[in-house]
Amino acid sequence: MLQLTWDDVGGLSAVKQRLQEAVLWPQQHADALSRLGATAPKGVLLYGPPGCSKTLLARAVAATAGLNFLSVKGGELYSKYVGESERAVAALFARARGATPAIVFFDEIDGLVAARGDAGSSGVGERVLAQLLTELDGLQPRLGVVVLAATNRPDKVDPALLRPGRFDRLLLVPPPDAAARQEILRVHTRNTPLAADVDLADLAARTQGFTGADISALCREAAMSALEEDLGTAAVAARHFNLALLRVQPSSSPSSDTMAMYDQFQRHTGLAVA
Repeated sequence: MLQLTWDDVGGLSAVKQRLQEAVLWPQQHADALSRLGATAPKGVLLYGPPGCSKTLLARAVAATAGLNFLSVKGGELYSKYVGESERAVAALFARARGATPAIVFFDEIDGLVAARGDAGSSGVGERVLAQLLTELDGLQPRLGVVVLAATNRPDKVDPALLRPGRFDRLLLVPPPDAAARQEILRVHTRNTPLAADVDLADLAARTQGFTGADISALCREAAMSALEEDLGTAAVAARHFNLALLRVQPSSSPSSDTMAMYDQFQRHTGLAVA
């Protein structure tokens, strides 16, 4: 796995802090937690719009803590054979227990365990949910295993997963503001020679609506534009970013309805929310 650090994730300082408390502190400060009778969250759910670094955060905290990282996407555990999906969930946690300390990361968890009664739910989905709840409730020992998940649609995740002792820390990963965009630009240009006329603060102001993934694409396109102009060029200039801004458009910004959904999710969930 590519070795990441927190420096590879621009902005999101509040989310990073809360994620460190949940994942790093039990590894590095177990005595302090024990002294105050504190217990770390059993599971952390990262939610927010696409392209805002949820998966990158999970990988970075795993690398920073030195934990093995087992990642699975929502639908990858499904099987057409009866019982196989549940066994796949059990096997995943068994692998994690055998590789402790480890993180189990469910990307797009809403695709794995849609809320019961939702149009996306099914008999298989309900059996997978039951198996996952069994694992999260600790019927099998999970010492040294941290569970993270990510979703764009927290309202589609079954409420049973969000009860205390399961995913009991919920972290909103929001679209980057101007300051965060400038930091993300700095991350993605740190290995790129920039001409004196490149103003990252100005670029941050001009990239309203860009996600972290969009900014990564913008920086990549600017470098390619410089090479298209001259393969021997020594630096990327402002004109190359101007051209890149014509080629790279922001992915669809979260609608007001989507952001309202996140706000409503926060208000109706009685768990720790960043």
